[in-house]
Amino acid sequence: MASAAEQLASNLNFSAFAKAEDLKKRIWFTVGALLVYRLGTYIPLPGINPDAFAQAFSSQSKGVLGMFNMFAGGAVERMAIFALGIMPYISASIIMQLMTSVIPTLEALKKEGEQGRKVINQYTRYGTVLLALVQAYGIAVGLEGGNGIVSDPGMFFRISTVITLVGGTMFLMWLGEQITARGIGNGISLIIFAGIVAGLPQAISGTLELGRTGALSTGLILAIIVLAVVVIALIVFFERAQRRLLIQYPKRQVGNRMFQGDTSHLPLKLNTAGVIPPIFASSLLLLPATVAGFSQTTNMPAWASTVLAALGHGQPLYMAFYAAMIVFFAFFYTAIVFNPKDTADQLKKHSGFIPGYRPGERTADYIDYVLTRITVVGAIYLVLVCLLPEFLISATGVPFYLGGTSLLIVVSVTLDTVAQIQGHLIAHQYEGLIKKSKLRGGKKAR
Repeated sequence: MASAAEQLASNLNFSAFAKAEDLKKRIWFTVGALLVYRLGTYIPLPGINPDAFAQAFSSQSKGVLGMFNMFAGGAVERMAIFALGIMPYISASIIMQLMTSVIPTLEALKKEGEQGRKVINQYTRYGTVLLALVQAYGIAVGLEGGNGIVSDPGMFFRISTVITLVGGTMFLMWLGEQITARGIGNGISLIIFAGIVAGLPQAISGTLELGRTGALSTGLILAIIVLAVVVIALIVFFERAQRRLLIQYPKRQVGNRMFQGDTSHLPLKLNTAGVIPPIFASSLLLLPATVAGFSQTTNMPAWASTVLAALGHGQPLYMAFYAAMIVFFAFFYTAIVFNPKDTADQLKKHSGFIPGYRPGERTADYIDYVLTRITVVGAIYLVLVCLLPEFLISATGVPFYLGGTSLLIVVSVTLDTVAQIQGHLIAHQYEGLIKKSKLRGGKKAR
């Protein structure tokens, strides 16, 4: 079966794509949904002075707001109806994942299969609404505190802002679910992907303009392009890397026939935590500078000013904390999303075992040992990818648009989407082969 799938995958071409009508409909639906999302990032909130807000945002563009603005496709910079983006849903999903490992009731729901997942997804939606309400109200109050940003501050502005921003987030959540069900790829990931990629043309034109004016040398721009290609290749390699543990199943007898025991593999991803560690680490590190910028206090203590300066982009203390927090969250989130004991119990339940290790606790210890070792490599990989743009910015002053986190998201989503497209093409070719075999069988019967 595996060799047949590999042969079909190698034979995929444009003619197979042209015949896959269902796949083309899915792709067009995805493109249309992402266009709707991009249009929403240009519709501003009512009652906002765009010029005054743009001036206030420029002073905070290097903090948490700048990172959220990149994920939201520029909606924060324009204070559009999608300014909250899809981040409240992602935060609620992460919180629910943490709670399922702590609260026994939620853990039992998770083990109930599809029905349990539906209940957890519903709780996640409720959590998204709650987080969006809190964040939207905070944005409304913050906008009223700005100098001339809100034309008519008051309770009506706050209510309208909260309804608009929360409605925008809920619409994006619904849109992402529709893309997942009727389109191609993971809808939530594609929305974030579209927001990040939307700023690429402006970043590329800005870099070329710096080269034209002589601010950047041609050799440096070429070196950046080569480095970007190398980093992307590195990300592709490590995101696909797996440690495959051999799983064996005993011989079984059905009637008078004895069947040979099967073998399979348990794949352990090198980077099980994904992009969560860099997002958490950068958010926490940028938070103090953002709060200090909003407070705009002139009588800040000397020690606070010193700490904020040391935690700035490109500073050694910032790099050290960033690397340490990425490593911590890589291990922490891996422990949340992958439980070796549950995996060992499932193997024991289906009579599977790892050669040389007794089913149960010994198998769980071995899986945990292997997972810890490969997570060390995965954490080092995340640190290198995320710190490389920081070193580049601090050493050369190049405005590197795609940081480590955004580059990881773009490459990972692209890989997943391409894999899904290939899966649809393989399924389409299998259906074609089955139809041909049925037609041949019918002709022979005649």
